[in-house]
Amino acid sequence: MPEIKVMKKILEKLLKDLDCKDKELSVLFTNDSEIAALNEQYRFKPGATNVLSFPMNEGESIFATALLGDIVISIETALREAEKKEIPFIDYLIQLLIHGLLHLIGYDHEDSEEQAIVMEKEEARLLDFTLNHLMNEVA
Repeated sequence: MPEIKVMKKILEKLLKDLDCKDKELSVLFTNDSEIAALNEQYRFKPGATNVLSFPMNEGESIFATALLGDIVISIETALREAEKKEIPFIDYLIQLLIHGLLHLIGYDHEDSEEQAIVMEKEEARLLDFTLNHLMNEVA
């Protein structure tokens, strides 16, 4: 599947841009029922969501690891949201990957408005970088 190869290359370039080139992460594309179960189990929120992130290095740890964590994306929700926003699905999928990746490296938008603004700006920068530069380079 060529899209998977493109996504992998994009993530590698994004990790390098974020000074995380030696780090690893896993990405799971799933459906609404699976992500809803994860959302309920780990965030105590009912229903499906578009993306979840599970950082490996939250808090203090004596174990150094190259693994940043896991990103889980509901393809069903992403398709609905992309259609509603009238943007290409692949662009929205990249936006969700960036959003999840930023959570893995410590960005947050739920703790304060200031942090949300910082995360939003970085997400916009990375999305612009990806859509206007990386897509042509990795395709």
